[in-house]
Amino acid sequence: MFQLHERLAADTHNLGRSRLCEILLMNDRTWPWIILVPVVPDIREIYQLDKEQQQRLLEESSTLSQGMMEIFGGDKMNVAALGNMVPQLHLHHIVRFEGDPAWPGPVWGKQPPVPYEDGELEQIKEKLKPLLQQLA
Repeated sequence: MFQLHERLAADTHNLGRSRLCEILLMNDRTWPWIILVPVVPDIREIYQLDKEQQQRLLEESSTLSQGMMEIFGGDKMNVAALGNMVPQLHLHHIVRFEGDPAWPGPVWGKQPPVPYEDGELEQIKEKLKPLLQQLA
């Protein structure tokens, strides 16, 4: 049975579910940052998904990436499946801007997360609503 890793649950806000994945918003307003977590138990790597799931993950990731770039107008989309801290398969989608606090390096470890305040959280959820509907 699928269970979201406790670290992902603690660090994110759940935005809903696509056909394959839980959709999570990283609780860091520094960057638009969404994580896809395939709802498949005991998966650590993309190659462990069956071919149909792999294709679906690529489609959802591409739709999410394009939509986030259109919504936030970034300079670069970073997509990563690292798994060093959280072994459960998850794909980070981070909109990057030239001149952001970590540019051009990676965002990890650059600064402590800046959590969303309630009003900001509702605003970003509203902004993302049409994109999330595409993924449903």
